[in-house]
Amino acid sequence: MAQDVLCEVNNCTYWGSGNKCNAAAIYVVSNKGKQASNSEETDCKTFEPEA
Repeated sequence: MAQDVLCEVNNCTYWGSGNKCNAAAIYVVSNKGKQASNSEETDCKTFEPEA
């Protein structure tokens, strides 16, 4: 399992100092409804906007 998950989405609830993701788990899905062939075809479902 990854030790550090980096994220540059600084308006996410889980975004932390040094672009670290502070979520307990990360959920990534294909955004095309089929097997992804590159990173542009994926979405992070863990994202929650800051309140």
